[in-house]
Amino acid sequence: MKEISHSVELTSAEIANLWTQYMNDSLAICILTHSIEKAKDQDIKEILEFALSLAESHIVKIREFFSQNHFPIPKGFSIEEDINLNAPPIFTDVFMLDYMHVMTLLGLTGYAGAVATSCRADQIDYFIKCNIETMELHKRIISVMLNKGLYSKTARINTPSQVDFVDSQRYLTGWFGKKRPLNVIEISGMSFNMKKDAAKTVLELGFGQVCQTKEIQKYFERGKNICKNHFGTFSNMLTKEELSSPKTWLSEVANSTVSPFSDKLMLFHIVTLVSSAIGYYGAGLSVTQRRDLAIEYARFMTEMGLFAEDGAQLLIKYGWLEQPPLADDRENLANKK
Repeated sequence: MKEISHSVELTSAEIANLWTQYMNDSLAICILTHSIEKAKDQDIKEILEFALSLAESHIVKIREFFSQNHFPIPKGFSIEEDINLNAPPIFTDVFMLDYMHVMTLLGLTGYAGAVATSCRADQIDYFIKCNIETMELHKRIISVMLNKGLYSKTARINTPSQVDFVDSQRYLTGWFGKKRPLNVIEISGMSFNMKKDAAKTVLELGFGQVCQTKEIQKYFERGKNICKNHFGTFSNMLTKEELSSPKTWLSEVANSTVSPFSDKLMLFHIVTLVSSAIGYYGAGLSVTQRRDLAIEYARFMTEMGLFAEDGAQLLIKYGWLEQPPLADDRENLANKK
């Protein structure tokens, strides 16, 4: 391959990838640092320590990329400002393992997208490395979950006797009349989204319990109820077809009311997870071929969109929403002449 001799600037997509990862990993370092301090289960503690080492190495590398390109380093989150190491844990080790499982799934998706939207060789190589590391983390998490009997397997189906083709418009129905059974693609999408809903419900329950700001506490309560409703809708559809649902972890919240994390960190975390959920609901909708399920996905996306907007408004109100890099305002530049 011919070497590129000239300096190639970071594209807007590459800046977005690095900026987003910096924000997420600086937040992860805070959560993991406190969780490691309080962890009792050695197997789970080792998972958290491995994840922390990855996040810390990412922060160092992103700082290098930004410095080399004379780009301002984001503020993000810090141990000094956003965690209280003396506070007791909000969540049990069991939930923290499931939390890491869900965060790793989100990371794998994000890193794959970063590779796909990068063109500089160093950016492609870096995010491929991040993906490989996260695959290893995912493998370790699944191994520990299986060994401890904590992994929620997707509902099983019996092996079909033959290959079939769709021969009726009834395959697409779902509002009236007899519904066909869910197909494996629909079951997989529902289970995937339910796992994220379950984890987010527990986060909102715990965060609401320790949050210092009443307005934000109410926001977490609202989010918890939305997620419980979405999970319940999916669960009812699976139950009607004698299929199992993923586990919930509501009993894995401690009774502490002392917050280990700043309200800023907790609110930002929920808002970013809500924004991700909209995308994953969209992915589920795109492969759904039963109308009743499609309409639920569309409803969920609308509800989550409004909830995310309200969360962003709270971040702005309290001066906590760090602005991603903007394109030049050409009109403003012209007026400065």
